[in-house]
Amino acid sequence: MFELSLLCPEERVDVLSDALDALDALSVSVEDADAQTPAEQALFGEPGMPPPKDGWQRSRMTALFAQESQAREALQLLSAQDFFEACHMVGVQTVADQDWVRLTQSQFAPVEITPDFWIVPTWHQPPAQARQIIRLDPGLAFGTGTHPTTRMCLRWIAQHGVQGQRVLDYGCGSGILAIGAAKYGAREIDAVDIDVAAVTSTVLNAEANGVNLVAGLPDKAQGQYQTVLANILASPLKVLAPLLVSYVASGGSLVLAGILERQADELKAAYAPWIQLEVADSEDGWILMTATSPVALA
Repeated sequence: MFELSLLCPEERVDVLSDALDALDALSVSVEDADAQTPAEQALFGEPGMPPPKDGWQRSRMTALFAQESQAREALQLLSAQDFFEACHMVGVQTVADQDWVRLTQSQFAPVEITPDFWIVPTWHQPPAQARQIIRLDPGLAFGTGTHPTTRMCLRWIAQHGVQGQRVLDYGCGSGILAIGAAKYGAREIDAVDIDVAAVTSTVLNAEANGVNLVAGLPDKAQGQYQTVLANILASPLKVLAPLLVSYVASGGSLVLAGILERQADELKAAYAPWIQLEVADSEDGWILMTATSPVALA
């Protein structure tokens, strides 16, 4: 493969990305051209929202092409366009052949949930101290154990126990929370998601881990559960408040994640008519919120 590198101002990033894509680039990446210097600039965006900018004041764009002739033709065509003004070529160079599968796999190591509970990709051996493991490889659905929200939910399961319980994983993604509940002895587990690909991922991951659960679209959730888990984002969690609370059995637990620290009061207010949420855990600016459903009087 061959790599075409360009320098461009922030306002040219979007149009150049589209142009490179139209010129059959295999991939296009954007980096801060001033990274690792005093001029380095951080870009921050809210989870689930687009970043505030398409690029940096000085952006380095890198496009991969299958053939050198394609890379040089792309440069020639781009250079003739008005929007290429203020942009500069860095160069075209050969990209050494690599074992891309092995390279990708090397980026994903086992993830510690608790000292004896680990998420382990299939190409790794479990750590010696692991007593409970989930085998999970990176895929299309959210939830590989690398994000703080996933780790906090799994940590809650490990520390509080769901032995013999009926459990609902609402917005299951990869199914990792449902699988975690199964590993810790839940007797009946429903995992639901609006994304059909997530449902398929959950089924495959459950089979790979040798656990039983029922996965499907949200209408698969029926009745009440001793534990209801929902790792989504704050906005849908607020909208879903009455529905999620209705699934929690008397004396049962509601466990919510995908919430930033500054959103705690919003969530408390949204759920206040039905249940009292409290912050149970925090990590890297994210929080886990939980509540216990009042025990119904006989």
